[in-house]
Formats: sequence, structure tokens, C-alpha cells
Amino acid sequence: METKSVQKDKNFFQKLLAHPGFRSFAAALACILIGLLIGYIVLLIINPSHAGEGMSTILKNFMTRNSEKLRLKSLGNTLVKTAPLLLCSLSILFAYKAGLFNIGAAGQYVLGAGAALYCALALNMPWYVCLLAAVLAGAVFGAISGALKAYLNVNEVISCIMLNWISLYTVNSVLKDFCPVGYKDTFTLVSKNPSAMLPTLGLDGIFGNSSVTIAIPISILIAVAIWIILTKTKFGYEIKATGYNRNAAKYCGMREKQNIILTMVIAGSLAGLAAALLFLSDFSQWDINQSSVPTMGFNGIAASFLGGLHPLGAIFSAYFIQHITDGGASLDTRFYPVQIADLISAIIIYLCGFVLFIKLKMLKASGGIPQKRPDMEADIKHDAENKKGGDK
Repeated sequence: METKSVQKDKNFFQKLLAHPGFRSFAAALACILIGLLIGYIVLLIINPSHAGEGMSTILKNFMTRNSEKLRLKSLGNTLVKTAPLLLCSLSILFAYKAGLFNIGAAGQYVLGAGAALYCALALNMPWYVCLLAAVLAGAVFGAISGALKAYLNVNEVISCIMLNWISLYTVNSVLKDFCPVGYKDTFTLVSKNPSAMLPTLGLDGIFGNSSVTIAIPISILIAVAIWIILTKTKFGYEIKATGYNRNAAKYCGMREKQNIILTMVIAGSLAGLAAALLFLSDFSQWDINQSSVPTMGFNGIAASFLGGLHPLGAIFSAYFIQHITDGGASLDTRFYPVQIADLISAIIIYLCGFVLFIKLKMLKASGGIPQKRPDMEADIKHDAENKKGGDK
């Protein structure tokens, strides 16, 4: 009786591990917990007497503020930065479904920022034109990498990295004429072109923060749209089929080259839109002296993997990463250096890269991947010898 009960529990556990949704959730949770544990150990090493308080500050983030008004405003700041991070993660995962690693999301993000701000500050265009310009700019750079991959088999990682630096210095050069005298940041939109600012639809009143705009609902709606495209449409099926095996997709009559290019176009447009949603909220301005590509595009890699490469999972993973990042920035600098927030965030982001590895281990434990028997090699050798004897 006891043996049957144990066997029943084992079968239930294996079925649970075989479920893709559970594996994604469990793998992400494991990476988060391990990352937080390592972060706590780092806090203990630096200042053990305040490690618990420091970790609590990181996890609570806006909840550490003294009043309801300040808590809502701080939450609004986190949401403002979550929207572009979510779109960057969608850019990464959409390309990944086609077997492409869009590390160029960072450069596409930069070009989108440049296009949106140029239309806003130089051409005095309204917000919807600026959004469209950012989308088109990101799509162009995505198309370049996609075409090089499809027709010349140029590794997209190499072409994307090169384009990242081209976009950074191009945007710095173009926007240098739109800074106040003696400043390195571009003009605020509220002072130069208020019509370029995204509408708030009353969200600014709820959060007490003028930067909280329609960027947040837009990013969530796009995540849902990407999920529908990937799971419910013929195009989404072809994208995934091309990612699994490009040659097999071609054999089945799919236009694998066009699919690769179109995938990178969509991925680039998502990254370009991400930048527009941030800068057209007037939350921050472009620094024309920056010599490194903004980390938003790279953090999107972590958000996409932590979310299990699922568009809906990316919503929660993007918020979590931004939540702990902002929480870490609130650490008391009397006890910890200002860099500790970035260190802890980097640890957790680094561990996000192990999500697929953990999922694979759970799949093996569920029996989804056949385990190699000890006598398998002997069987193969025996069959080969019999075949050779038969040929003789």
C-alpha cells in the first residue's frame, strides 16, 4: 500500500515537472531565490549588522516611503521604467523564437530614442509621429541584421554589436544641437514641445507623477498581441518552425529568408518603441556624452529569459527586475556603497541565464527526455555488427 502511494506521488511529481508552465515558473523562482541569497551574503560581508534591513529595502522598494503619496509616486517611477524594459524583453524573445539572438536590441533602442527626440525637438512633431519615427528607425536596423543573416549568413550577433556602436555615436552627434548651453542632456519636452509628450489619460493624477503615461498600458497590450501572434497565427507558427530548423521550414514551403528578415524588423521596431515610450514620457533626457550603450536593451535579455521566453511571463519578470533595481538604489549609503544596488541586480540578472538550464534539468527529471541506458552503447555496437555481417 505504501509502495503504491509513493509511486503515485512520484508520478504526480513527474507530471508536474512535465508541464511547461510549471517548469518556467519554478526555474524563474529558483533563479530569483538563489540571486537574492547571494545578494544577502554580499550584504553580510560588507556590513553584517544592516544586511537584513538592506535586503528588506531592496525587496520592498516603494513600500519603504513614509507616506502614501510618496509610495505611489515611487511606484509610478518603477512602472515608467518597466514599460521600455518589457518591450526590450519582447524584442529579444520574439527574435529568439526564430532562432535569432537579437543582442542589437540595445542599438535599436538607441536609434529609436534618437528618432523620437529629433522629431520632437527639431521638427516639433506630436507624440504619435514621434512614436512612429522610433518604430521605423528600430525596424530599419533590425532589417539590416536580418537581411545579412538571411542572404549572406552573417551571424546576427556580430552585425548587431557593430550596429549598436554605430547607432550610439550617430544619435549623440545628431542630438548635440538640442541641449541647453553648458549641459550634456537634451531639452525637456515640457519646455520645448509639450505636444510630443505621451498622453497620461489620468494616470498622472492616480500616481501623482506626470511621467506615468499610456506607455504602461501600451506595453502590456503589445505583450498580449505578441503572445497571440506567436501562438494563434500562421505567421507565428512559421516563425517558430524557422527557429527550430531553417532548412526544414524551407523544405515545407515556408519563406524562411523573409521570415528571418520580418522577425528582425518586428524585433527592432519593438526596441525602438521601447525608447520612445521612455523619453516621450519626459522621465529622462538623452545624455549626448555617454560612451556606452544604455543597459535597457541588455537587461531585456534577462527579463525575457526570466519570464520563460513567454510574452506574458515577460510582463512580470520585467517588473520584478526593475523593482529590485529601484529598491537597491534606496539602500542606505552610510552602510553600503552606491554600487551595491547594481551588483545585486547584476547577480540576479546573471542567474536569469540559467533559466533554460534549470528547465532542461526538470524536463529530464520528468522523463520527458529519455535517459541513456548503461547498456545503450553495447546495443548499438551489437546492431552495427549484425548489420555488417548481413551485408557480407
